[in-house]
Amino acid sequence: MSDQEKRVIKVDIASIIQGYAHGYFLMADDRSQLGWYTSRKRALIPLDQRFHYPKSLRRILNQDRFTVAIDRNFRGVCEGCANRDTTWISSDLMNVYLKLNHAGWAHSFETWQDGQLAGGILGIVIRGAFIGESMFYHVPDASKVAMVKLVEHLRQRNFILFDAQLQNPHLARFGAYLVNDKEYNNLLQKALARHCVFN
Repeated sequence: MSDQEKRVIKVDIASIIQGYAHGYFLMADDRSQLGWYTSRKRALIPLDQRFHYPKSLRRILNQDRFTVAIDRNFRGVCEGCANRDTTWISSDLMNVYLKLNHAGWAHSFETWQDGQLAGGILGIVIRGAFIGESMFYHVPDASKVAMVKLVEHLRQRNFILFDAQLQNPHLARFGAYLVNDKEYNNLLQKALARHCVFN
């Protein structure tokens, strides 16, 4: 990943939101030290007709096996996203997310099944931008359903930008595409100029 990196000096909420508003995102390195990162190629989830998903997922959506919720179990989503062999969500970053959630900046978009958290997406919301940090599932297809329902949710609320940060084959199946840093910053500025309500 070709990034520019700078160490976090302040961890207060205002400086963190300012960092995201300037196109950076937080990650912990292999020593669990938090730093700011950016990528010259940013992955975006389209909020227009370019968004698509596999036909097999349509059948699951039609079965209504999952319900969705926002911030019903924010900590559980953070823990689910961090629970993997190699994670960039350190305990310090987890605490940052919890503070941002308490202040109304970070949110979890969740799928539930039979009263249990099945999967979800963690993100930072700044005006018309949803900046996706991570996603996870306990139940197969739960995070995929969360993705489809989140895109519907963002469309209904006139969001401009769904930033997925880094491309991967899973996101590409939903139409995720890459933009350069100039295109990204133009879209980000448009998103920051639009007042949207997430929940």
